[in-house]
Amino acid sequence: MYFAALLARTEDGWVASDTELDDVETLSDLADLAREASPDEDTVLVLIEQEDAWFGVVRVDGEEDPRIYVSDAAAAARSSYGEILLTDELLGREPGDDGDDLDALDLDGTEDGESDDDEDGADGGDAAAGAGEAVPHGPVGDAEVLDDLGVSEKELRSLSGDAVGEIADALGAFEVLETVR
Repeated sequence: MYFAALLARTEDGWVASDTELDDVETLSDLADLAREASPDEDTVLVLIEQEDAWFGVVRVDGEEDPRIYVSDAAAAARSSYGEILLTDELLGREPGDDGDDLDALDLDGTEDGESDDDEDGADGGDAAAGAGEAVPHGPVGDAEVLDDLGVSEKELRSLSGDAVGEIADALGAFEVLETVR
């Protein structure tokens, strides 16, 4: 199960809204969605979490390029939402280099963290193993993405469980986040 929310910083504090990512296909689409949440070009955070498997933070500050942190790239690579965040740049690849690895994954039945132990079990395992070599296990991205907002790199890397809730709590936005959960 996934949860995704936008937290927009305003002069009055944080404003939260849950968001549907079904129409988001690229990081650019996600950044545009975040920018729409803040007409004043304030900081907007997109928080995405898949039940205890991984979480991601995308920070958009006005028209600057989005900054991204993903807690576990290999777990996120098995998710349709994770694929949006795992850009070639984030993974340290040249654009187009090994780009087929994520596309080669057999995602049938695994988007919600379910294992696919049926007839495709061996094929899905082989594809995941191949992608595991290309996509690192563990965190990737800008671990300092929330430093100036009160969540240090060390704290971000140590989060587990309800990471999105812990981030919101550290930002003083837990209550507004809970209204959209």
